[in-house]
Amino acid sequence: MFKPVKFAFAASVLFTAVLLLPSSAQASPTCTTKPKSEWLSEDAMKEKVAQLGYRDIRVFKTTKSGCYEIYGLNAEGKKAEVYFNPVDGSVVQANVD
Repeated sequence: MFKPVKFAFAASVLFTAVLLLPSSAQASPTCTTKPKSEWLSEDAMKEKVAQLGYRDIRVFKTTKSGCYEIYGLNAEGKKAEVYFNPVDGSVVQANVD
């Protein structure tokens, strides 16, 4: 027999897990599987990012999925999270607020 308290706890845990699923599904994209020796240097990539109109970069990092990722403003001044292919500098995914 289930006690009401145990059932309510289990139900709330399951509900929370279901709510968290979409956020874990939005992991960073895979940008390349090429070795880092073939990547643009961080300095070269930062120049390319600036040439593409991104500015006020707060974060510039490498992801586990083989991307350069930035957080900053796009050319229109909107907040942007952008994933770049580190081999050729192309935009793989851009999330703009």
